[in-house]
Amino acid sequence: MRNGALASGRWWNDLLWRTSFRLKLRMLLHGIFPPVTTPFYPDGKVYFKKLESNVERYSRTPAAGIVALGSTGEAIMLSDQERSDVLRVVRETAAPNKVLIAGTGLESAFETLRSTEYAAELGYDIAMVRTPHYYKKQMQTGNILAFYRTVADRSALPVIIYNIPQFTGYDMPAEVVVELAGHPNVIGIKESSGDVEKVRKMVEGTRHIKRNATVTETFEAVTPRMLSAAASGTSAEGGELVPVGVLSGIVETSPRLAKQRDMGHPPDLSLAKPSSSAVTLVGKMKTRQKEVGFQVLVGAAQKLQPSLDAGAVGAILAFACSAPTACYEIYAAWKEGDAGLARLKQERIAKAAQVVAGDLGVPGVKYGMDFNGYYGGPSRLPFLPLTADVKAEVERLLSDIRN
Repeated sequence: MRNGALASGRWWNDLLWRTSFRLKLRMLLHGIFPPVTTPFYPDGKVYFKKLESNVERYSRTPAAGIVALGSTGEAIMLSDQERSDVLRVVRETAAPNKVLIAGTGLESAFETLRSTEYAAELGYDIAMVRTPHYYKKQMQTGNILAFYRTVADRSALPVIIYNIPQFTGYDMPAEVVVELAGHPNVIGIKESSGDVEKVRKMVEGTRHIKRNATVTETFEAVTPRMLSAAASGTSAEGGELVPVGVLSGIVETSPRLAKQRDMGHPPDLSLAKPSSSAVTLVGKMKTRQKEVGFQVLVGAAQKLQPSLDAGAVGAILAFACSAPTACYEIYAAWKEGDAGLARLKQERIAKAAQVVAGDLGVPGVKYGMDFNGYYGGPSRLPFLPLTADVKAEVERLLSDIRN
């Protein structure tokens, strides 16, 4: 071993940084993700204990992961320090097997990258980047392409686009999404327009994109953070940024790469061609490779089942904050190929999802959480509390959708 290089790990860490760009992309985004709300005290300060409580409860649901600082989290209402604190608390509280997505999109690429870097340091898995929109007349195709390519080129995390035209006033055309999908660090989109035909168009336009994702032996999502924890025998709570486990798993399956490592030489990763059927042991975690494409997630719970039929692979749903299991039941039935049950489950929540999340927005979602045993609490002005009549309507709509 040359000068204790392997023991010191200096060249190994350098290699990890050079290769993490490619390796960190191997991530599955299938399933339901609640975008957690930000709880407040009556005086408007963030109620972090209630945030912890909510995240702990979501961690016990079948949700595939958790999103922090989405629109439902009132991220735009928070100070820089509050956003940082919310990211930290969610990261520290979430179960280690949940995929963690951080909303890091701000109006400039510079600030977006700074926010993304902080999320990466905490140990988040993915950055969700909202479309810039304030200078609407200048948000032409060239501006949007330059923004996302710059962020994706320099981001410490893989990126999913966040399109929410009902809030931003800008609706990213499907053609622009397809063009950005070719970037190796843009792995998906949260499409919240509710336009099922657009979902179909994006899926068709990106069908040629093929990537591998590391998954468990039973095809559940695995992230570099989880693999790194598995390789080191920890509980994935150390905030590791470098995907040691991914690289270790690939190296261990190739005798030639393992020999290079043991001799103190950086392994030539071009020699690693993991089979989709081969099982790799990383610590105590068994993993395999699954081919995925550009992954389209949607944001309208009232249209979840038709969106899945159109090619979406999952959803980040405000309504899942109030009723995570009810949303998951639609996905699970669809995943099992039971179209009739999926439609039945969809019909069960369609009206409630439209009113509670679509029409009433964050205050409606928060009251739905209160009704279903989570902590919703107040929202910040200019949001107003729901009236007694509206609260009664929410209760009626959720009466058979208890979680």
